[in-house]
Amino acid sequence: MADSYALTETTYYILLALVQPRHGYGIMQVVEEYSQRRIRLAAGTLYGALNALVEKGWIVQLPVEAGSRRKEYRITEDGLMILQDEIARLKELAENGEAVLRGEK
Repeated sequence: MADSYALTETTYYILLALVQPRHGYGIMQVVEEYSQRRIRLAAGTLYGALNALVEKGWIVQLPVEAGSRRKEYRITEDGLMILQDEIARLKELAENGEAVLRGEK
């Protein structure tokens, strides 16, 4: 299922951030932290990405508390499989690159 996907760095970090439920601002903070400040998401970009990930079934929006405007999201089982497959793909890329640089391939 997931082996046909190569995630963008932004999508990868959003999924990683949503291993724990988070609201939009929390996602932006975690993505910035995990990416060592390389990725700074604007609200419009983030919510566009979140909507796309919800449509794919990789994340879900959690029920909103009465009177709250704060939307929280979390990764789904499908999203977790996609994330795990991406981590394996990235490890393979790094291992092959290191082997070539060591002259083993």
